[in-house]
Amino acid sequence: MNLPADHIRLLFGLKLRQLRLDRGLSVSELAQQAGLSVSYVTEIEKGRKYPKADKISALANAMQVDYDTLVSLKLSKKLEPISDLLRSKFLTEVPLELFGIDPSDLLELLAEAPAKVSAMIRTFMDIALTYNMSVERLYLTMLRSYQEMHDNFFPDIEADAERFLNQFAPSGQAVDEALLTNLLKTQYNIHIEYFDPLTQPELTALRSIFRPGRAVSSANAPAEKRTLHLNAGLTLEQRSFILAREVGFQFMSLKNRPYTYSWVEAESFEQILNNYKASYFAGAILIRRDQLVERLSALFARDTWSNDDFLQLITDFGATPERFFYRLSNVLPSAFGIDQLFFYRFNHTAGQTTFHLTKEMHLSRQQGPRGMVDEHYCRRWIALTILQELSFLQQNKGFDGTLCRAQVSEYFDTRQQYLIVSVAHPFQARVGGQTAQQNMSVSMCFAINDALRAKMKFLTTTNNDIPFRIVNEACERCGIFDCRERVAAPTILQKKRQFAGLKEAVEKLK
Repeated sequence: MNLPADHIRLLFGLKLRQLRLDRGLSVSELAQQAGLSVSYVTEIEKGRKYPKADKISALANAMQVDYDTLVSLKLSKKLEPISDLLRSKFLTEVPLELFGIDPSDLLELLAEAPAKVSAMIRTFMDIALTYNMSVERLYLTMLRSYQEMHDNFFPDIEADAERFLNQFAPSGQAVDEALLTNLLKTQYNIHIEYFDPLTQPELTALRSIFRPGRAVSSANAPAEKRTLHLNAGLTLEQRSFILAREVGFQFMSLKNRPYTYSWVEAESFEQILNNYKASYFAGAILIRRDQLVERLSALFARDTWSNDDFLQLITDFGATPERFFYRLSNVLPSAFGIDQLFFYRFNHTAGQTTFHLTKEMHLSRQQGPRGMVDEHYCRRWIALTILQELSFLQQNKGFDGTLCRAQVSEYFDTRQQYLIVSVAHPFQARVGGQTAQQNMSVSMCFAINDALRAKMKFLTTTNNDIPFRIVNEACERCGIFDCRERVAAPTILQKKRQFAGLKEAVEKLK
């Protein structure tokens, strides 16, 4: 792999510093023996300069190593993690500027304390291996952090969406399937075809496939038309979103992109970032910001909460519950100042007792569901009880619709309260190579404080009819010992208390 020049300079500097320390030489001693200035050797060790051949020979002679050993990019075992990092695609593909990091500052950090940084990198690598973290998962985790840093609100994409709406859907015109289809065909020369998941079951898990084609023909290879293949089993809401997402790729000229949705694999972080930008754009043109703000203002001003009215709001915007909640996370922080919130999605198979957290985003940076290994989420969460209710209705009442439920949850340990609105509905999932019906709940959670009460009038009235429950994070951590819903012993809590008792006993001995 060809390394960038700044990476090669850093590797050389790290190696020079390592060899100098191994021989017990100070910077001034090495500089004197090599006939170089102290400042020049310092610049080399920090990766800022790469010496010419004659100076490399002088340094090699001063440390009694041969020339080839010194210029070799192979580092010692102690510094191998840094070498692995520099050789990986991380520093070249991940736009560190998104996270407020100047790449040159990171390289200087590596040069300043290589052994400590190397140990830290090795630790992170070991954690990733322990939890079987793929590159795609790492990229997605970084993307989620990027969203949370910005409260999931990006003015530049909102501006692109507004520009699109002014051009193609003025005066509040709805952006529907017909408009999007016509734009893709006439404006962007994209042909739309459908594939049948019944006759092509291996494609069932995909909602769309984009084939970019060849714009220029030759004698041996005629021009290929650009084609968007859509899964014939999609709902109207799903089709509209995918069409709007494709328009987003074209309208914002996002070239480096995945060609499948959901993607089979991601080749770079830029692909995942561009996929997110196109998806954000799609949500912004399908659910207009000004219209959503107007409807939410009316909802928040009411004296009482209505689950049915909230479901009707989602229907009126022609969105899936997940897409609607996601758009809420874009609008609430910027338009209402409501930024202490988090979103999560659970999947569940009717009749089973396990629940799988499949998506999460924390703008509150406080409590809330997070991925946990070998622990049982609190069964008092509305996100889980609504799935149990939906499963019961499906099995006993023949219900095939969508449920909405709200709950005020107070965490047992911290007494922090949250308003949680959850929507559950069935969907077709790909499990073990087979298509099976599962249920999904998506939830938006708001930290209840004075600011939220000032925005949501129904929280301040006594007749809002929103159920209240004491909850916790997981059974293993929970001190609610008379809980009927408990499905596992509080093993982690017990260990914490045992350790606290041990510390107290040690203190008494002192």
